[in-house]
Amino acid sequence: MTLKELNFFYKLSENPQVTQVANELNISQSAISLAIKSLENSLNEQLFDRVGKKLILNEKGRYFKEKTFLHYLALIDAQNIFQKNKLAGNIKIASSKTISNYIMPNIYFDFISKYKDVKLDILNINSTEIIDKISKGTLDIGLIEIDTQNNSLVKEKLADDELIVVTSDEQQAKLVFIDNIRKKWILRESGSGTREIFIDNIGEISKELNIFMELQDFEEIKTIILNNKDTVTALSKVIVQKEVETKKLYKIDLKNLKFKREFYLIYNKEKAKNLLFNTFKEFIKNRFK
Repeated sequence: MTLKELNFFYKLSENPQVTQVANELNISQSAISLAIKSLENSLNEQLFDRVGKKLILNEKGRYFKEKTFLHYLALIDAQNIFQKNKLAGNIKIASSKTISNYIMPNIYFDFISKYKDVKLDILNINSTEIIDKISKGTLDIGLIEIDTQNNSLVKEKLADDELIVVTSDEQQAKLVFIDNIRKKWILRESGSGTREIFIDNIGEISKELNIFMELQDFEEIKTIILNNKDTVTALSKVIVQKEVETKKLYKIDLKNLKFKREFYLIYNKEKAKNLLFNTFKEFIKNRFK
């Protein structure tokens, strides 16, 4: 059955005069008759008694109306929902942990405060997982901290970032070669953008470092570094900014090494770019500026 057939049915249930209903809807009487016949065939029941030129609702028709009318109104409302408020819908987004924990919370909050009919399904996973999910089309938008050359994705730069090496040992806060740091390294897990940038930049030197622990959570890493002077880590300056400013952690300057990187927004090339998607994407990009 179609919404048009149902519309004719409810109109006739209030006014059995086919001629008057046809004039009201500006269509022919035969079009109404054919639509009602089609509806009855789909239900395998006769809904009207044919009395002269009138279609009078019978007992089956009254029961059908009672059971369906509120659902019909809900369908009509749903049909118009995007016309009344085009910024409505559900966006699936994932951010890598640096971005998700330290940058995005206020952006998420401000967006759904402004657009109250939008729901965000938010994941906090590493960059490699995000790229995989975007490639498979199971996410709308991804925010990552590693570069990617995946041909199925569109990549837009959001901002520059830098990893810094920090320790709670003030005596170590000096200019050194990285392989002269004789401490236990506490790093992110494999697959994280932070770890990949660090390992890629130091190359073969990574084999000489004492990589003591690998953890998923930044706060766990910071807790260990803060409480153990014989440890060291490499994290985004965004993550340790407060601790460095309050001199709870100290930056170690490295000779001949800088850990520069970019934050990117990614989405699948086949993604439908509707008004909600474009508005949310531009909202994020403007906040990163």
